[in-house]
Amino acid sequence: MAGKLDPPYLRIAAEIRRRIVDGELASGEHVPSTRQIAAEWGVALATATKALTVLRQQGLVCARPRSGTIVASPEPARGGARFRPTATGGPELSIERIVEAAIHIADREGLGALSMRGVAAQLGVAAMSPYRYVTSKDELIVMMSDAVFAESDLPDPPPPGWRARVEVEARALWACYRRHPWLAQLSPPTRPLPLPNLVRHANWVLAAFDGLGLDPATTRNLLVLVYSFVRGLAANLGQGSRAEAAAAGQAADRDHDALAPALAALTASGSYPALAKVTHVLSQRDDHLDLNEIFDLGVRVLLDGVAAGILHESRPGTAPVRAAGSL
Repeated sequence: MAGKLDPPYLRIAAEIRRRIVDGELASGEHVPSTRQIAAEWGVALATATKALTVLRQQGLVCARPRSGTIVASPEPARGGARFRPTATGGPELSIERIVEAAIHIADREGLGALSMRGVAAQLGVAAMSPYRYVTSKDELIVMMSDAVFAESDLPDPPPPGWRARVEVEARALWACYRRHPWLAQLSPPTRPLPLPNLVRHANWVLAAFDGLGLDPATTRNLLVLVYSFVRGLAANLGQGSRAEAAAAGQAADRDHDALAPALAALTASGSYPALAKVTHVLSQRDDHLDLNEIFDLGVRVLLDGVAAGILHESRPGTAPVRAAGSL
């Protein structure tokens, strides 16, 4: 049951869930639309949409094309998830199967190749069947994102010390982006999606800094800093799919070869001695960029900076740190 301190969309979802459980809304009946929710609870349409999304993720409601959102059939599918058979009597569908198929497409071909029709084809069902569970591609992408962030198993209990805990989270995020490069195309850390499993990750980092005497604004800024570092580096993985990530690496090699004469001319001009020194040494080693090495270096430097410049670990008795506006 949602508490008074929960966000409005969770409280709305809890109330509609109560109506379903208590039988006030029966299977197949329409639930309040986004406009009706907005009017009844006095919230924005975006908040109403979030509430319905939570109910869909829980399998309590589903979307009916050109009709609206209805209470889902209560029959459980294998594994306990709700499902409703397709109108054609084909394979049983569920939100979980739709999301899994969509992730497979995005991993293989990128978000640009994702469509509701393509998901239906992947599942071998009628083109409109996924719309019984998901109203749009945008809603599907939100569900996909929450599902992939759920893949990371954060250790319980967490490792001792703030630094080890933050590093565990950074590496878990990096592994997630490596598996699903399309994630880097979604909302930046300054405008996070309201995803339960992303919130779980954020809470892990915030808990790491809890009790260290940091100003709340500084704690928030450090969270954004960690996420921005990982997501920013992940943007170099490609345009959104594993295949594209590999192709991007090959294209980068071709571009480097094409630009090599121009770069050689610049370094030989004598105007850029530091660049000339580095490129000469690296060329002798046949060195290539390794994003995993850069990630390891970045995590170490970032956490060293937090320890030395923000937390003052080595200075017992230091006064609590105030908000770091430069972050």
